[in-house]
Amino acid sequence: MPSTSTPPPAAPIQPATRPDEIEKLQTRLCRLVGQAIADYRMIEDGDKVMVCLSGGKDSYGLLEILLSLRSRAPIHFDLIAVNLDQKQPGFPAHVLPDYLTRRGVPFHIETRDTYSVVKRLIPEGQTTCSLCSRLRRGHLYRLATELGATKIALGHHRDDILETLLLNLFFTGKLKAMPPKLRSKSGRHLVIRPLAYVKEADLARYAALLQFPIIPCDLCGSQEDLKRKQVKVLLREWNERFPGSNDSMFAALSNVAPPLLLDRQLFDFSALRTDAEPTEAGMHDAEDDVL
Repeated sequence: MPSTSTPPPAAPIQPATRPDEIEKLQTRLCRLVGQAIADYRMIEDGDKVMVCLSGGKDSYGLLEILLSLRSRAPIHFDLIAVNLDQKQPGFPAHVLPDYLTRRGVPFHIETRDTYSVVKRLIPEGQTTCSLCSRLRRGHLYRLATELGATKIALGHHRDDILETLLLNLFFTGKLKAMPPKLRSKSGRHLVIRPLAYVKEADLARYAALLQFPIIPCDLCGSQEDLKRKQVKVLLREWNERFPGSNDSMFAALSNVAPPLLLDRQLFDFSALRTDAEPTEAGMHDAEDDVL
């Protein structure tokens, strides 16, 4: 059965070691998340942000950083943590409620047996992420409506965005990634990714320093043949060979030149004429921009 709880006000985490390192890292993470929120206007005064908490390092980090930012933000917004218990075998159902109660964070636990659905519909040996994600997204949209949330915050970080870019480029023939802010197809929900500027390595270090009670995903986490895992390795190896290449790739997502691509819906190639007056959209010189 679903459960909703509103504990007392949040109490700070008491990390066991290295307070100076924690403070330095948290300051950097808050700066990056605050910048992303400002750049894309993710959170506004009066918002109720539903933070989707899976039990992984990324969503724990997202919640902790948002709590820190809220304590000193010039605007008022509320947070509610939501976990979808998908009835995976061995899932420790007490971990998140215990943690959130200690942190004083209002939360809602929704129990839905999507695990059985996925295992029934996906043949053994095939990846489960696509169906699992669709089922989970549907429940989260419904919960956002029921809880009166104005924003749905997900824990995807910069590395997730780059991996998605390459996955689409290599396997779907589409040039797209994960946007920092997204409106659902129904138009009723806004999904935000405040960790869009944050590297996964920093989140992993943050989780270790703050000793988050990590819950592994037994449904998909053990699938070593996932294309996403292979792309993750590719990005890491490429960046080791060419330091800074991942930074450049991420910057490219905010520096798009439609006249130098092939999408006729983004740029009217048919209108280009040698005798036409130059326009801002057509003033790119391909010889200057192509390596």
